[in-house]
Amino acid sequence: MIYSSPILNSVERDVCLPAEWYPHRACWLAFPSHEELWGVSLGEAQREFIDLCRAIADVDPQTGHCRGEQLKILVLDNQGKSRASQALAGLNAEFYICSFGDIWLRDTAPLMVFNHQGDRETRWFQFNGWGGKYSLPGDGDLAQRVTNILGWPGKQLTLVLEGGAIEGDGQGTCLTTEQCLLNPNRNPHLSRGEIEAELKNGLGFKKILWLESGLLNDHTDGHIDTLVRFVGPGKVVCMAAQTEADPNAAVLKHIYQTLKNLRDAQGRSLEVVQIPSPGLVCDAQGNILPASYVNFYIGNTTVVVPTYGSDFDQPAVAAIAQLFPQRRTLGLSARTILEGGGAFHCISQQEP
Repeated sequence: MIYSSPILNSVERDVCLPAEWYPHRACWLAFPSHEELWGVSLGEAQREFIDLCRAIADVDPQTGHCRGEQLKILVLDNQGKSRASQALAGLNAEFYICSFGDIWLRDTAPLMVFNHQGDRETRWFQFNGWGGKYSLPGDGDLAQRVTNILGWPGKQLTLVLEGGAIEGDGQGTCLTTEQCLLNPNRNPHLSRGEIEAELKNGLGFKKILWLESGLLNDHTDGHIDTLVRFVGPGKVVCMAAQTEADPNAAVLKHIYQTLKNLRDAQGRSLEVVQIPSPGLVCDAQGNILPASYVNFYIGNTTVVVPTYGSDFDQPAVAAIAQLFPQRRTLGLSARTILEGGGAFHCISQQEP
């Protein structure tokens, strides 16, 4: 299956960020390696990472062939390469020795786009450690170095933000949040209109749809990929609280009400599908974690949904499966990765 260039022409753009459900050539990830960041949780984070990789690769048990997509894995050194290659044996994986601050490639790797000729290029933003919260060596210029590995033309945009802060439908519509993009810790000198213009000029969007804020204790300041995802043209999925104890009940209700009143770049009212929220998920110290089922990864053959040991894990996975009838849908534990700062969409970056 090849990306259809007429979609580019139909919205008259020079650059198109394809929707995640379009075919991938590969998925980029970084093998969890930093003991100083993960501590005693490193082994469990690696196990969750390996399970994600196996799901994305989708090995046929009869033939041993990978039905999904190739994996392109960043490792820190030769020792890390050996460990990762052993852990991912039997998968269609390539390994690249490349320094990185941590595994959040949705935010630190480049976005991969098509130009008006249908050729692939990269685009990336200025990165300031999620508003100055986490400055890790190797993250700031990672997008440029991945672009060099790819050997593609690339361009750094002037905006300060992260890939998880925007969600595109491949047809000109971008979803984002005020909490992140209008936050003074990123672009204090730019107005909403100026930020919209930069997104349109840099990534080919025609319309920017704004939500207000995100999940409680989300250090990314309301990344959209924990709140709302496009699952088809004109169709989005968001979460709904299932109990009064859900710490995000009011926020999720407001998001749903806002989405029901929005139109995309093609003039369509959004079809809004609600799935359960995980509800109250805490770490060992009792801190509320920003758990989200919509932080799934849409692979070529498999949608991988993060789960957290919540009573609503299986209902949410089943609901998401209904949205992707042509793919299998798997729920896999992301509890340890969540305690590190995100889930499956946060640590992956698709190559179209």
